[in-house]
Amino acid sequence: MSYLVLARKYRSNTFDEVVGQEHIGQTLVNAIKTGRIAHAFLFTGTRGVGKTTMARILAKALNCLASDEPTAEPCNECEVCLSIGRGDDMDVVEIDGASNRSIDDIRELRSNAIFRPSRSRFRIYYIDEVHMLTREAFNALLKTLEEPPAHVKFIFSTTETEKIPATILSRCQRFDFRNIPTRAIAAHLRTLCDAEKVTAADDALFRVARAAGGSMRDGLSLLDQLMSAAGEVTDEGVVRILGTPSDERMNDIAAAIADGNSAAALGALAGVLQSGVTLNSIIVALGGVYRNMMLVSTCGAQSDLIELPEMQLKAVSELATRFSTPVLVHGLALLQAAGRNIRGSSVARGLIEATLVRLAEAEKFISPEHIIERLEQLASMGVGAGQKKNSL
Repeated sequence: MSYLVLARKYRSNTFDEVVGQEHIGQTLVNAIKTGRIAHAFLFTGTRGVGKTTMARILAKALNCLASDEPTAEPCNECEVCLSIGRGDDMDVVEIDGASNRSIDDIRELRSNAIFRPSRSRFRIYYIDEVHMLTREAFNALLKTLEEPPAHVKFIFSTTETEKIPATILSRCQRFDFRNIPTRAIAAHLRTLCDAEKVTAADDALFRVARAAGGSMRDGLSLLDQLMSAAGEVTDEGVVRILGTPSDERMNDIAAAIADGNSAAALGALAGVLQSGVTLNSIIVALGGVYRNMMLVSTCGAQSDLIELPEMQLKAVSELATRFSTPVLVHGLALLQAAGRNIRGSSVARGLIEATLVRLAEAEKFISPEHIIERLEQLASMGVGAGQKKNSL
């Protein structure tokens, strides 16, 4: 028997199981219960946030054979529900907009749409990445979308809404899928590890969730890779697979900067590079540390904007007390500029090292812009050349 990846094995089967999209699930449930079911839906959002999963659940809700009418709670046991879940139901046509984007493809869809479904209530067309259709294809789809047969429903999904013509958008009910919070992804990964009887460290799962960047599918793919590589999920394994530096090493660099110790910061950087981590990964990770310290400094350690496990949150909170908020903001800007400048540079490491030195010895670096700004402030205050003012 072939292996089934986690994203398929544990695909959500009901509206309330879709993690992080409760607002959409509840709206669709209410629409079904009140009988206000639109003829066209548009699901928008980044990759891996549940668009296709929600589309299949909606298709099950509309066509479930266990109910005499559309139901908010499909049985997931009848033949229609099972075939929709597999993506091979004859009345629910899933179309890849990237490879079926021509006017001829849409003409074929229109000619088939007039036929009633073979065994279900509705013939449902789900077009993934609908923004990939050509202008001519959109024009061909428009009339059918505006006045479809009573037995036809359309569900579109896209990651680039701005590429869809306004004439299409205006005929759809739009649902915007949110990026899934890191804590929600980590909690779901914990549930799956328990179901698979896989040993997993909480910090490691949180690191995987953070690397997923709001995408549940990305998180599940990383978890699959870790399980295949080691059979368990450890923080060391995650660092090795992702190629990212450990939080402790990034904190060491930040601590050296706080001490004004350039040599220690450069030594810590060298140690991270020797472990095989790329310069870009280091800049991204250090930028994350500075961002979290800035949030601690401005919003407090318990802010929902900070997504860190308890131990790491404590460490970052202690580090944040050693910097002023303006210094953290300036440091974050320097790191962003460094990350941009090292792309294609032949002296990338030198640029990063120079950035760390500048951060550690910030008081020795006064930018020309700062001097000009202070001179302008003094001029506006009427401070003349003969007056003494120690403002620089």
